[in-house]
Amino acid sequence: MDTNIFKQRLEDELKTVEGELKTVGAQNPKNPADWEGKEVEMDVSIKDELPDKLEEYTTNRSITDTLEVRFNEIRGALERISAGEYGTCEVGGEPIEEDRLDADPAARTCKKHVDTKLPPL
Repeated sequence: MDTNIFKQRLEDELKTVEGELKTVGAQNPKNPADWEGKEVEMDVSIKDELPDKLEEYTTNRSITDTLEVRFNEIRGALERISAGEYGTCEVGGEPIEEDRLDADPAARTCKKHVDTKLPPL
């Protein structure tokens, strides 16, 4: 398996996800794996604005949470490539099928263990 192809795909996706994260969130300077939803400026003197701004923040937080998970999955896959551990199932230790990696280059398990709950990265 040519990990360079997967590495390039992962690096490209990481740039995309990070760009999207920056539009709705901000990276925690103390923990680069942690992103927070962008705070929304509110003029609390305008009563009708408050619900809209709270909804906007909640939406940003939800999007940030989803993107943050993917961001960390991609970073984990890139770390596994650097460590020479890429493509090995984290549950059973067997090789991850290439078609599975093609579908999701950040996959951590083989098809047999796809439904196994793994700890977050």
